[in-house]
Amino acid sequence: MRIAPMADERNGKVCLGVVTGAHGVRGLVKVKPFTAEPESVAAYGPVETKDGARRFAIETKGMAKDLVICRLEGVTDRDVAAALRGTELYVPRERLPQTDEDDEGWYHADLVGLLAVGIDGKAYGRIVGVENFGAGDLLEIAPEDGGEAVLMGFTDENVPEVDIEGGKVVIDPPAGTFGDEAAAGAPDA
Repeated sequence: MRIAPMADERNGKVCLGVVTGAHGVRGLVKVKPFTAEPESVAAYGPVETKDGARRFAIETKGMAKDLVICRLEGVTDRDVAAALRGTELYVPRERLPQTDEDDEGWYHADLVGLLAVGIDGKAYGRIVGVENFGAGDLLEIAPEDGGEAVLMGFTDENVPEVDIEGGKVVIDPPAGTFGDEAAAGAPDA
């Protein structure tokens, strides 16, 4: 089971989802889940904001397409629910279950900070995030030299090895991903 593309490693929290808006007039919220099973967004106890300033008991009430309808303790009307739009919901990392050996053995949050190394040994940078905009997971890799981060599809072909213990992922980026091969096959000027 892999959970949460976002993590705040400084305080050991993992983001289970983000509030996308209000649902109805009684304070329910729609949550985009980052959990393998959408309903699991409420399975790990109370959630809190990234800064820890607000804490909510959370209860799943249903589904609406790919969003989970939830009740957050203390949120009783539409205006309060609507004001939470964009709020990321975190739990402490230790509340998450241990990964199974049958599974990949890691969460998306575990990838953040790992070195991205090519199959040829070339260091491409560090993983700064795992995103999903609806068409599959993407690794966000920031070059060590401070250049602009690159998004690369998180597929078995592009990422043949994840080595959490070794602090790296081995990648085989498609041509042009990092710009150095962008001109491959182009005629010389």
